Amino acid sequence: MKRTILFFFLVITTAQGQTAGCRDLLAKNYNESAVVNDESCVYENIKVKPLYSMQLSDSIKETSGLIAFENLLWTHNDDHDKTIYGIDSLGKIKKKIILNEIVNNDWEEISQDSSHIYIGDFGNNYSGNRSDLKIFKIEKKSFLEQNPKIETISFSYSNQAALSTSKPNKTDFDCEAFIVSKDSIYLFTKQWKTSKTSIYSLSKKSGSQVAKLKSTLDTQGLVTGATYLENKKLLVLCGYSKIGKPFLYLLYDFKNYDFLSGNKRRIQLQLSFHQIEGIATKDGLHYFLTNESLIRKPIINVPQQLHYLDLSPFLSNYIKQEKL
Repeated sequence: MKRTILFFFLVITTAQGQTAGCRDLLAKNYNESAVVNDESCVYENIKVKPLYSMQLSDSIKETSGLIAFENLLWTHNDDHDKTIYGIDSLGKIKKKIILNEIVNNDWEEISQDSSHIYIGDFGNNYSGNRSDLKIFKIEKKSFLEQNPKIETISFSYSNQAALSTSKPNKTDFDCEAFIVSKDSIYLFTKQWKTSKTSIYSLSKKSGSQVAKLKSTLDTQGLVTGATYLENKKLLVLCGYSKIGKPFLYLLYDFKNYDFLSGNKRRIQLQLSFHQIEGIATKDGLHYFLTNESLIRKPIINVPQQLHYLDLSPFLSNYIKQEKL
């Protein structure tokens, strides 16, 4: 009995003795004695320019999502087109796989786990009252063989009490970004009214579900894409502000699947009026982004493009730390 009491005393004393603070060397308030990350890191405002940008084919003017898989980047359009396009690192189309079995109402994102590709047909910006929100789950092997086995996950939002109609681009129940973990799917909403994102969780099982609200992050912009490295506890969101300034939002060193419990850093991109839609990475340091065509003559004429960024200056220390 005495040994048991002593054990619990040591555990409690050790936990209480751990110093909480900012553990990121790059933060303005880095605390070298911190053992526990307390979410307090504060960063300088930074702008990042792509190492290169390449124009994409007119076939993918409305590129809306991006993943890295089988030595290609895979993207898709957000309306009617049922084709998934495999492009190389310079944006050239190398493969096309058509998903004739399903309909593209508003495909806004593509994600993956080790065995499946997931496509989010959940764009909801027109009136905010879609009752047919869904995610398609496609077995990778059958996808590559061009004989896709497809399951459907249908969902509604737990806190959307009524499907009332809103004006275009006014709802907070639009979504263009999601990630897939070992056990769950996490949605990141595109909140037109508040310029925030709410995080919802779903099971990966097919059938009808209710997406449960987990938390909300003030991104100061409209979130349109996400990429996730589960083994590194690293999640990067992309999007743009209401006045057309694209950004990345880095979330890392978090606890389990509480994505807001670690470091949160917003980085602006030196790309004026680019409607960034897709993001992908393989190593957590180098990233590909796509933007869809945005033409507002005579002022704005931005073609669809693929951009390549190096975020090593911001994440290499953390990635190295995770390997230890």
